Amino acid sequence: MTSRPVARLADERVDHRFKGLPPDAEGLTVGELAAQRRNLFDGGFTTPVLALSAESLDHNLALLETYAERHGLAFAPHGKTSMAPQLFERQLEHGAWGITAAVPHQARVYRAYGIQRIFLANELVDEVALRWFAAELDRDQDFELVCYADSVRGVELMDKALSAAGHGRRPLDVVIELAAGDGARTGARTEADCVAVAEAVAASRTLRLVGVAGYEGEVPDASPERVSDWLDRLVSLAALLDKGGHFGDAEQIIVSAGGSAWFDTVADVLRQLPELSRPVLKLLRSGAYVSHDSGHYRRLTPFNRVPAEGALEPAFRLWSQVVSRPTPQQAFTNAGKRDAAHDLDLPDAQVVRDARTGEVRPADGVTVTGLSDQHTWLRTEDAADLEVGDWVGVGLSHPCTSFDKWQLIPLVEADGTVVDYIRTFF
Repeated sequence: MTSRPVARLADERVDHRFKGLPPDAEGLTVGELAAQRRNLFDGGFTTPVLALSAESLDHNLALLETYAERHGLAFAPHGKTSMAPQLFERQLEHGAWGITAAVPHQARVYRAYGIQRIFLANELVDEVALRWFAAELDRDQDFELVCYADSVRGVELMDKALSAAGHGRRPLDVVIELAAGDGARTGARTEADCVAVAEAVAASRTLRLVGVAGYEGEVPDASPERVSDWLDRLVSLAALLDKGGHFGDAEQIIVSAGGSAWFDTVADVLRQLPELSRPVLKLLRSGAYVSHDSGHYRRLTPFNRVPAEGALEPAFRLWSQVVSRPTPQQAFTNAGKRDAAHDLDLPDAQVVRDARTGEVRPADGVTVTGLSDQHTWLRTEDAADLEVGDWVGVGLSHPCTSFDKWQLIPLVEADGTVVDYIRTFF
């Protein structure tokens, strides 16, 4: 991918659409504002404002690149986490094979910014979307798309829509999704079901089977043993389909799994994959690593189990100001559910920036107890030296619902210098 499509983002004008940005930057382009290298705390930004750490972002991108290389894995990070073309470009620069999507809208954003390989981790049965994809595949011979298939009916719908669109110069590549178990999310439940889907693909005029995939994060009561057992099934399914000749003229066989909680187990099991009739692309799809978090993924990351491999760093910090201090035990800031992820955990109070001195100190004695639409509820103990006007920096849990609340996110160095702005498309 060239940098030209992403470079256009610097030409967008700063205005009222973007929360937290300096009012006096109205009318500047994003590139012009970034070139000013303003400070987050005294450069005119208003609260609440979400900051993404430049250093932690760099660290996380490099860590997953080296991890994948070390374990012989290809990598298609799930773009639904950030929906940020600038970050997609950085991920590709750090060795990503492509970018994963979940729905057609996400793929349209990817294509608008030059993504040439898309792994669509869903069965694609929308006729309108299939016609659009067919046109993209016909228009750009370098564009590669792989999507899920998990039912004979789904294959029939894909083939019908693609045939009606006149698509046929090259097939749409599909992988069979194996469900993570009874009661799990999507995917064919049994190996017999998978073979039936493979036979339906072979009978179609517009599809080609190129692999198998699934999401181990949906394994019921997930544990290393249960996840490993399911991955063994996925590997065995690839071997079964290969032995049966179901991969036809595919140049390689894709075996894909790997969310953000179990990629160490994925690496271990795929390392033992038996030799197949053609090269195998072992494809991870973890997405949350790019920003990591201070809650859910901090607890679940595989790097907790394999500390010798390194550690991800939480890159998000949401800053808001104390706007009310009604009692010595209570304070309120001006960020709320519209600004902070709250679907998995409440934010975690980390630091306080003194409004009088600019000193930043640990948020000792400060606990987030709740969120209203536009307020954070804080419980304050005797150790909390907190007054109206102070800035409170909180860590967030769940990257996917942190990115989606902010359209333009300052990329901030450790000293507070804003060096760029990350545009999201949700």
